[in-house]
Amino acid sequence: MNSSKSTLRLPKPRGWKPLSISGREPGVTAGGAKNLTLLDLPNPRAWQPTDVDWKLPANWKEIILEGMRERLEKYRSFRLFMDICVRCGACADKCHFYMGSGDPKNMPVLRAELLRSVYRRYFTTAGKLFGRLAGARDLTEDVLKEWFYYFYQCTECRRCSVFCPYGIDQAEITMMGRELLNLVGCNINWVIEPAANCFRTGNHLGIQPGGIKDMLEFMADDIEDRTGVRVAVPLNKKGADILFIAPSGDFFADPGTYTCMGYMMLFHEIGLNYTFSTYASEGGNFGLFTSAEMVKRLNSKIYAEAKRLGVKWILGGECGHMWRVIHQYMDTMNGPADFLEEPVSPITGTRFENAKSTKMVHIAEFTADLLQHGKLRLDPSRNDHLRVTYHDSCNPARAMGLLEEPRYIIKQTCNHFYEMAEDTIREKTLCCGSGAGLGNEENMEMRMRGGMPRAMAVKAVVEKYGVNRLACMCAIDRATLTTLMDYWAPGVGVMGVHELLGNALVMKGEKERTVDLRGDEIVDREQLIAHSS
Repeated sequence: MNSSKSTLRLPKPRGWKPLSISGREPGVTAGGAKNLTLLDLPNPRAWQPTDVDWKLPANWKEIILEGMRERLEKYRSFRLFMDICVRCGACADKCHFYMGSGDPKNMPVLRAELLRSVYRRYFTTAGKLFGRLAGARDLTEDVLKEWFYYFYQCTECRRCSVFCPYGIDQAEITMMGRELLNLVGCNINWVIEPAANCFRTGNHLGIQPGGIKDMLEFMADDIEDRTGVRVAVPLNKKGADILFIAPSGDFFADPGTYTCMGYMMLFHEIGLNYTFSTYASEGGNFGLFTSAEMVKRLNSKIYAEAKRLGVKWILGGECGHMWRVIHQYMDTMNGPADFLEEPVSPITGTRFENAKSTKMVHIAEFTADLLQHGKLRLDPSRNDHLRVTYHDSCNPARAMGLLEEPRYIIKQTCNHFYEMAEDTIREKTLCCGSGAGLGNEENMEMRMRGGMPRAMAVKAVVEKYGVNRLACMCAIDRATLTTLMDYWAPGVGVMGVHELLGNALVMKGEKERTVDLRGDEIVDREQLIAHSS
């Protein structure tokens, strides 16, 4: 028997692979000093993520750690998410950025670990005593830069949370990471500038009130040209029953403008007593990508305007993050809107009990209810030139549960609808890859990688069914999916659900419709059959 002592050789701890900003540009522009100053945010200065010196405050580390301590005490979910992950990997391959980039730190579990490792070092006994052996690491400038790099490769879509056995919400972790970065002035301009514009002009795009009025009147002109019917453009109308809030992209940018035309045609046809607002001219809430306090500030302007105009309740358009804020944060952050009435459809009498507290109804709920009660006359053959699939926008789908209402509208308004693969839609929907302030041009490669999984699902139905149109219910999706389709699935256009409705809607007093809302020729069934043969 060999009595010699054996030596147990442990692998040498390697720690985290250092992140070099050089050659790995984040592809985002730093938040501008003027916008930080306007929003009263910390450390406004001129800098860019590619700089070696980020011009952090001298006590930046103390600011970050104190901010983390405050949030751990304030948000029970934050501490819970820091403690309960068992690194099972169920989320690993669910993130579109990991699928598109192959970077392990884009796995939700490892992205969260960027923050969790610092939490362990300063806020757990094991981390304080054993350091790296307990999965803890010191907070350094390189770690801060790593946070910035990866927390701005998360669109907060929450797909990973659907698959997590513990229900850990990666979007909440990303929000906390971004809040901490904001404390020392590290943010991106595609989040900060839209938020600042909301305070300057009421919307993300900085459109002045006169510009809003002009754009809506241009759309009314186009509607009259297509249909022969002149629709009203009610603006800042006191005493209206309903305040309608749309994302500003629907006022300004194709293809969102066609969706807005659909709204206006619908409201005219049913005789809705409503108003747009040039003050609350934005449904989106970029506070969701900045801080909880910014979420509250931006959401409050909608309700302030509803109170000023004396409306009964609020109707919201096809937006994305507006609906996560309204559905999941409104009561906690802003409180119930007790000065408004519980929403009741003036056309069908339906009481929207799900909006009893927020007093705000989604346009898809409202329109689906009208269709169920037979209040609209439709000719779906006007959309026969379209073969449509539907992208569940992350926030209305996962955060609000609006899954069947848009599909009901689509099926009533077109004859050719095809679903994508089941594991890419509804609660499991794949993200556009450009939300949370990542829709800018300078990070196009990141966008195309992040959106690739969604594009591949679209490409599959293109090849199988000849799909040529992707419908969705989010202004960011309508803006950014267009580029994604051009890259990965050429020939597929993007549209809102209410553009389909506007095409199919038979209006009282209309002329013969020969073109759709885009001005494209409406081809009848006989022509299509003859062309295909």
